Amino acid sequence: MNAPPVRVLWRPGLGLVVWPGVDAESVSAGSRLDEVTDLPGQLTDLLGGRRLRHPVELRTSDGSRGFVHGTAIGVPTAVQFLDRFDHLAPGGDVAFYRYVLAGVRAVIDAGAVAPGIVDVAGIIEVRWLPMPTSAWRAWMQVAHGGAPAAIAENGGSEAIADFAAELLDHEVRRRIGTRVGSQVPLVAGLAASAPVAVSDLPGARTAWTEWLATIGPEAASLVLRLHEPADDPDDPTPIAATRWRLEVCRRTPAGDVVPVAPHRIDPHELESITGDLATVVRAFDPLLRSDTDPHSLDFLLDTGAVDDLFDHGANAIARAGVTILLPRTVADVSPSLSLRAGQAVPDGGARPGFVGLDEIADFEWRLALGDAPGSPELTQSDLDELAQQHGNLVRVRGQWMRAEGAALHRAAAFLAAQRAVADPDAKPTMGELLDLVADPNDKLPLPVASVHGLGWLDDVARGGTIVPEPVVAPASLHATLRPYQQRGLDWLHTLGSLGAGAVLADDMGLGKTVQVIALLTVMRADDGGPRSPALVVCPMSVIGNWHRELATFAPDLRVMVHHGTGRSTDAIVTGEVDVVLTTFATLARDRAELSALDWSELIVDEAQHVKNVNTAAAKALRAIPARLRVALTGTPVENRLEDLRAVVDLVNPGMLGTASAFRSRFAEPIERDRDQDALRRLNALTGPFILRRAKTDPDVAPDLPDKSELIVRTNLTTEQAGLYQAVLNELQEALAERDPVGERRRSVLAALTRLKQICNHPAHYLADGSALMRKRRHRSGKVELLVDILSTLIAEGDKALVFTQFAAFAELLSEWLEPILGVEVPVLHGGRSRTDRDGMVERFQSDGGPPILIATLKAGGTGLNLVAANHVIHADRWWNPAVEDQATDRAYRIGQTRNVQVRKFVCVGTLEERIDEMVTAKRELSQLTVRTGESWLSDLDDDALFDLLALREEAVGE
Repeated sequence: MNAPPVRVLWRPGLGLVVWPGVDAESVSAGSRLDEVTDLPGQLTDLLGGRRLRHPVELRTSDGSRGFVHGTAIGVPTAVQFLDRFDHLAPGGDVAFYRYVLAGVRAVIDAGAVAPGIVDVAGIIEVRWLPMPTSAWRAWMQVAHGGAPAAIAENGGSEAIADFAAELLDHEVRRRIGTRVGSQVPLVAGLAASAPVAVSDLPGARTAWTEWLATIGPEAASLVLRLHEPADDPDDPTPIAATRWRLEVCRRTPAGDVVPVAPHRIDPHELESITGDLATVVRAFDPLLRSDTDPHSLDFLLDTGAVDDLFDHGANAIARAGVTILLPRTVADVSPSLSLRAGQAVPDGGARPGFVGLDEIADFEWRLALGDAPGSPELTQSDLDELAQQHGNLVRVRGQWMRAEGAALHRAAAFLAAQRAVADPDAKPTMGELLDLVADPNDKLPLPVASVHGLGWLDDVARGGTIVPEPVVAPASLHATLRPYQQRGLDWLHTLGSLGAGAVLADDMGLGKTVQVIALLTVMRADDGGPRSPALVVCPMSVIGNWHRELATFAPDLRVMVHHGTGRSTDAIVTGEVDVVLTTFATLARDRAELSALDWSELIVDEAQHVKNVNTAAAKALRAIPARLRVALTGTPVENRLEDLRAVVDLVNPGMLGTASAFRSRFAEPIERDRDQDALRRLNALTGPFILRRAKTDPDVAPDLPDKSELIVRTNLTTEQAGLYQAVLNELQEALAERDPVGERRRSVLAALTRLKQICNHPAHYLADGSALMRKRRHRSGKVELLVDILSTLIAEGDKALVFTQFAAFAELLSEWLEPILGVEVPVLHGGRSRTDRDGMVERFQSDGGPPILIATLKAGGTGLNLVAANHVIHADRWWNPAVEDQATDRAYRIGQTRNVQVRKFVCVGTLEERIDEMVTAKRELSQLTVRTGESWLSDLDDDALFDLLALREEAVGE
């Protein structure tokens, strides 16, 4: 709920003080109100130019004091302010004063006002006053009881009564206006626009008092007053059967509340009281089933009925027009749980040792009566007493207290169940405790307010993260880490010391590899002796990059590539290597051999490749025993939140629960409903174990050059348009046959692929080996534009990466472009061997290497360092911004010294243009909502699908 723009407080003798609603303590004296808060337009002329010159002391319920600066406005302006201010959060101080104004106007409307003579600080004034009836007193009583805490604690009932009196006098005078004229000072004083001083005429005030007496006898004023049961430790009566006395009282003309003695009051008054009691019983029917005192009209309520009275009965009785007084000794509490180590570290002692995710420390749950630090904790005897009580209203240590939702009883039952668990294997792991601390869902009866003595879990509970310990890289690391890379090393090392897995999710190009290599050198320097090797698992396309960077930054580490024919684990078994590099495919094939070995670290590069937990590679990774697991990815959420769960579960198994539990708790609420609370809970749970830095952060990479992105639109040729429409016609005929869902999906996806091939080039779709051009005219507007752009940038001495999702199209482009451009145009795709890939990348990166490199998104979109290029061209689209950004980051990364230009080709009037518009509109949510490739399009109904795919008139060029 948004805070109101201003806060207000009535100060007798000063007026209504107004100050900013947010950060008021930081506002200096003399500031203009409209400069420090956003005033609604209807208040600007009243308050806009006012300066905050009046210091106001504010007291809080705990007795502390503070000061704010405000501006004071008189009663006429205050009335205008309250009438105009209609954008309020219910229950605020402005809303309360509007309520008082409405009540005063109701009294005036009823004619319950009279002239009077009052002494104001020694000055005699003629004023309009309320008739001192029981209705007025009852209303004031309700107003006092309903005042917000800030008003009740700063002036209280006296200030409220003064405000009501000032409002009443002003409102009566405003209604009279100038209609009354008199030479009599008393009458003229009553008709003036504001109170005026008059002589204290002898006997005037006495006459006023006598005139009031002519109002006549008042009707009986019923008041109900609840009394706590006597606290008798020797009374064997169960707490649930304890009786509370709801005393029936009446208010005397003098304002005193006295018990009703039926045999001592006038029969007419008794009849009036019993009539009011009937109204009370109708408003709160548990009174019908309650016992009564035979010697009075009092009700004797059990604890359950009193619980209902506090919960809703008191409000119902007040709405019926009867005042009810509840004991202030019944405390409203907000209980909370805490976790403590079984053997707490004494004050001033050393910090307790870190506890790993797979280990469990001796701990115990505690229950506190508040959620603030220092709130009293309950003893075992208190908990035993609570376990016997039900409902919101309970007695602890002889004091009655209320907690919503029977929270105290439920918490006591939870603690009893926890203490009853004798089997250590049945206790929660540290990962499960983290889940409870970061996301206290229905597994706990109350939130966890604090954690003490459980090492790193204390840090998470207090600040939502793990505070890393700084480390010094050893001399064996031949690299100077940037500041953010040093912070990454500190974080990885700290998690490693905890036994917790890590997800390093920095943007592509920020040096995740060098941070991990630094970690490997630190870990081996820490041990000072033999250490099991680290296993690095990555796509085939980046094995060469890992091998080169390990040789460059950590030449002392012995590195072995486990890949290809004739591979063996002998050197690993004999301890002859420090780092083993392998691919996902090789790991899946050699799962039995590699999972039988002892590994110190498991490093999974491009971890999004194993987001499907059911693949052989994903299962093989989870079978590898390692003391530290680190996942590297530039896109932890590539397509949907399940990707995140898969990556986190890889490094910290079980921490996010099962796939189905994660889907119901997080994925569906966030992806479908944009549930911010679920997103906050997920971030709190995963935040300590995921480190992500973006290249756009100036503190991360201040020397990274600029990147510009533009959509390049081109038209179809007449040949392309004819082929495009033919495919649409075929699809329409296929769908008209009402094939099963699976057949429909395959038909749609096949048509989408053909349409994209047509947009590329007719020869790509036809696969007939036909020429690039026909009759010296280009057959594809997209390829014609590509030739023009590449010719220009080569002439300017630049280099470019050209991405396509089709290996066949990449080969066609290379074949066509080489004779036109007069340069070598290599193609990088999944069919190339490791040696070919490494050589291709090395030649492109060299000064004399080819200026163009064509790559498929899957083969060239991850893990490669291609900063020789300062142009990136997406010839056809994958329609997933995360995947395209990964590909772009091959050139836009640390080491790039020139500005990077990114062009994304789109054919006008085709599905390419309309889907680009859809993805662009959703870009901010694309990492959560856009599924892989085009599969999401197959779920559209026929009308929506053909509207999306239809060929528009503007598609074909001249």
